[in-house]
Amino acid sequence: MSTKTDFRTISHLFGDAMSQFAKLFQNEVDLAKAELGEKVQQIGSAAGLIAAGAVLVIPAIVMALFALSAALIAGGWSQPVAYLISAIVAAVLAGILFAVGMNRLDARQLAPRETLRQLEKDKDTVKGMVR
Repeated sequence: MSTKTDFRTISHLFGDAMSQFAKLFQNEVDLAKAELGEKVQQIGSAAGLIAAGAVLVIPAIVMALFALSAALIAGGWSQPVAYLISAIVAAVLAGILFAVGMNRLDARQLAPRETLRQLEKDKDTVKGMVR
């Protein structure tokens, strides 16, 4: 009789463990969804800032480059050299803007760190339950 009771107790405990594991897994899925939603919003925000910066900076840079070229020409530089220097300045500014935008999209910053950390804890917990 005791064997049958022990079997029921073990099966009950196993059922409870599986139920808790399923609940834990669902909580992790919910956490991952929330964190990924946050990361998608971060990407959208970064892309919006890049686009807005590109649109707003173009007229200002063009006018600054014209002013730089005019100043170089007035200073005695030839027109081709003045325009080339202005183009180099524009390329450097474009590179800086591109680098800042790419830095905001760095994969390490976008990884769902909290979810990964929690999954690692859960793995350890499940291992402990199985033992």
